[in-house]
Amino acid sequence: MAGKPGTTPTTYSPSPTTQKTRRPIFNENDVDWVRPDGRGFHQCRPAFFRTGAVNAASGSAYAEFGNTKVIVSVFGPRESKKAMMYSDIGRLNCSVSHTTFATPVRGQGSEHKDFSSMLHKSLEGAIILETFPKTTVDVFALVLESGGSDLPVVISCASLALADAGILMHDLVASVSLSCLGKNLVIDPILEEESYQDGGLLITCMPSRYEVTQLTVTGEWSTPKINEGMQLCLDACSKLAKIMRSCLKEATSTSQE
Repeated sequence: MAGKPGTTPTTYSPSPTTQKTRRPIFNENDVDWVRPDGRGFHQCRPAFFRTGAVNAASGSAYAEFGNTKVIVSVFGPRESKKAMMYSDIGRLNCSVSHTTFATPVRGQGSEHKDFSSMLHKSLEGAIILETFPKTTVDVFALVLESGGSDLPVVISCASLALADAGILMHDLVASVSLSCLGKNLVIDPILEEESYQDGGLLITCMPSRYEVTQLTVTGEWSTPKINEGMQLCLDACSKLAKIMRSCLKEATSTSQE
């Protein structure tokens, strides 16, 4: 749910699910396998967003999906410090880092660089860069706690922070990931599930335009499986975007009171 601390988060899911009794983590021979946190295979974690999390930033947002906690700060548009020729479009810089206590295993160096690059690719197509020529917008994301599906949460939170900063975009950007565990497709996987996955799928899109800004696939997938996985992620992105818009509306209403 978008909103105020202490309220119960809203769960978004691409299709109706039935809760089952909790059992141990994935066993390929167990046809009745249930996810560690009790969710249905196609059910995402409760999502909580809040804007205005960092007073010193032009815009900011905090996101909490289960045990995954992320904060994003946006600065700019401001004059670029790098010497460059005049450009009709602005520049976007993205940086993703983890706190030293975010994961049980410390030292995520190379992964930070991958996350930063993927965040940039996901957001660049959504931002109307022509509106701030020869200036730069900096996006700094910090993973406070890693609970699985970190990058999708970072991307969605960064999109909300950009909107909070008043950066013009074609649409909000929502992102959802999915893991293939044997014959099962599980959406919005936690760390434990990601460690067992045979393949992973991440989709970032602008739901109102039904336009994908990034698609990342790892592992081996059959054509029917990848089509099913993409549709599940797109449906979840659409529902997630509604929660994000609700957060922006609540923030606007609060500021006008």
